Amino acid sequence: MALPLLFARFGDYQPLAQAVATPVRNIAAWSSPGRSGDALPQGKGISVSFTFCGSGIRRNCVVDGDTFWLNGEKIRIADIDTPELSPPRCDREKVKGEAAKRVLLSELNAGGFELVSYGSRDADRYGRKLRTVVRHDRSIGDILIAKGLARPWTGSRSSWCD
Repeated sequence: MALPLLFARFGDYQPLAQAVATPVRNIAAWSSPGRSGDALPQGKGISVSFTFCGSGIRRNCVVDGDTFWLNGEKIRIADIDTPELSPPRCDREKVKGEAAKRVLLSELNAGGFELVSYGSRDADRYGRKLRTVVRHDRSIGDILIAKGLARPWTGSRSSWCD
């Protein structure tokens, strides 16, 4: 399942990404009392005002360059790897990580976007929902990659300090 998305990253991937992506249920189903909480809003209409996460309740905020909270649900952008901020392993990682965090905040606040399921896993081992974030047929992860603030996700992290 991930192989077509990997190949798709290097060209016009939208038709292929749509063919292999599994849509998630809408926000009404996600936020209704008594629901399992396993679905996230989808659609070009997702437009929320994000801030940087602090120590309080996390509702709509950015943690780092590839993790954010949407309506109280933690999302991991599944198609990228960004520098770690908690804790960064070197000054270079910290600088790039902070820049990635700022760009993600800006992109999420730039207007409507879609969340698209990624591969066959719904969540990672930390319980974060695995999604790609798409606006105007382009992954926000690709924007971070183009700026040198992220790498394509390969299944494991590698050092940003080399």
